[in-house]
Amino acid sequence: VDVIAVGTGKALKLAENGDVDAVLVHAPKLEEDFVAAGFGVDRRGVMYNDFVVVGPADDQAEIAGTERVADAFATIARREALFFSRGDLSGTHLKERAIWDLSRVEPSGDWYVEVGQGMAATLRMADEKRGYVLIDRGTYLALRETVNLRVLVEYDPPLHNPYSIIAVNPERWPHVKYRQARALIEYVTSPEAQAIIGGYRKFGQRLFTPSATD
Repeated sequence: VDVIAVGTGKALKLAENGDVDAVLVHAPKLEEDFVAAGFGVDRRGVMYNDFVVVGPADDQAEIAGTERVADAFATIARREALFFSRGDLSGTHLKERAIWDLSRVEPSGDWYVEVGQGMAATLRMADEKRGYVLIDRGTYLALRETVNLRVLVEYDPPLHNPYSIIAVNPERWPHVKYRQARALIEYVTSPEAQAIIGGYRKFGQRLFTPSATD
């Protein structure tokens, strides 16, 4: 398998253009639109993890322990505390936008910074400026020793982060390797692969929960 690591928006654009054979993505609404438009087939759930909101230890916006992430976002906006967005149409960026919608806030102003880069770069910038950021838990755990940001909001249902695998529709793009893509889908959703996903641990905890049988 030749892996191209990009955000969900870019991954689906590559798939729409027939430049890849399958995608593993985490933006349910975009995935549904992608399949409905005839670009993808055989969409299957694979696994999930979750997002967290991280920020400086002094937590100037005072959001630590807020139960509803939408309330935390609204507080950040009201206090105009620095918030850093990936701003790249990735699954993380789209999740962030959905939470802003839940908070009934349209973020704008000097306090809201759209970085236009990946998660690591966005996290580093938030750390340098002592701001807040939405990040998936696994990436935060991988990078937490390099920053001074800590988890402030977690475990709210809107922070759920499901991943799906989708084959590119061979009727739209006859040149794609649909047979191989289908074999990959069958494998990653098989009991064997799901057990590997469920058993994978790092930083003292399981990073993903298998979901193919959900």
